[in-house]
Amino acid sequence: MKLIVTGGAGFIGSALIRYIIENTNDSVVNIDKLTYAGNLESLIEVVDSDKYLFERVDICDAEELKRIFKQQQPDAIMHLAAESHVDRSIDSSSDFINTNIVGTHHLLEVANAYWMSLPPEKKNNFRFHHISTDEVFGDLGDSPGFFTEKSSYAPSSPYSATKAASDHLVRAWHRTYGLPILITNCSNNYGPYHFPEKLIPLVILNALEGKKLPVYGDGSQIRDWLYVEDHARALYTVITTGKVGETYNIGGHNEKTNLEVLKCICSLLEKFAPNKPENVGHYEDLITFVDDRPGHDVRYAIDAGKIEKELGWTPIESFESGLKKTIEWYITNPQWWKRVLDGSYSRERLGNTNSQHMDQKLKKITEGTKRVL
Repeated sequence: MKLIVTGGAGFIGSALIRYIIENTNDSVVNIDKLTYAGNLESLIEVVDSDKYLFERVDICDAEELKRIFKQQQPDAIMHLAAESHVDRSIDSSSDFINTNIVGTHHLLEVANAYWMSLPPEKKNNFRFHHISTDEVFGDLGDSPGFFTEKSSYAPSSPYSATKAASDHLVRAWHRTYGLPILITNCSNNYGPYHFPEKLIPLVILNALEGKKLPVYGDGSQIRDWLYVEDHARALYTVITTGKVGETYNIGGHNEKTNLEVLKCICSLLEKFAPNKPENVGHYEDLITFVDDRPGHDVRYAIDAGKIEKELGWTPIESFESGLKKTIEWYITNPQWWKRVLDGSYSRERLGNTNSQHMDQKLKKITEGTKRVL
């Protein structure tokens, strides 16, 4: 099977591509615009594979999308390309509307026309898998319940509103045109290669550098945490065995308050990074409470019973085991996150590194983008 993965240089997209290339016989065409959060260094492990191809393309560019579909003749689309940081959406929503709504619309139009042109057997097997978030459901507040596939949409932020809009577009293309779609809504992801603006990598790296560990409000907001490699397995399970037209919620069964997350990270760092920065007695001493952000949801929690019962997927990692792997990765891979933080990773000059081997790898990533797998 040949898969197009949009947003494949992002955190979840790169984990998905690594999983597919390393564990299946399928090939992947990675379409990514390479915004600030897109990092091709997250795909160094698979760039040598003859099953992998990169196309630097914005999903808002319909003509380029048409070229890729015509040239590559994919069997399925896994759509992850999105602006995803809530705080950024509050500061400026335009990019979120353009990518998450307009970009999804262009992708649907191109994919639908391509699907309609396919011969019967290939048309029957084609899939459009849209990867979304639990934030479209809004806030559970003090309710003890969970988000299910039947939960009403009530997004709170510009980010979640644009993701909700894209979900509705995908369902409309299925209902109106018959496009064979699948939708997944996941809980908060964490793991290696996570851009350092997100909570868990931000806390890990701030702690290692002796900086303050900011937590919104009193830190009582609850999230369900999903290890990114578990999510990648779930996504591949859905694209290969999911029922057309269905939605599947993907969660890690790991509800934690934000404050609990910070304290857990600090506790593990005491073990894995005992040589603290100067003037740091305990990592927990760095925790600092800051003003809450506007419209901050109190609780998200996923009921993942449907995907477990119908498709047989369950998460492998507990929060503790996944967090341990994540912290160990950041401690042993400073070359990745330091280049992100200091700006030396350049999407325009990917070969500008201190490692000749890395130079060669990065150059290969961007070569041959007109090649057909």
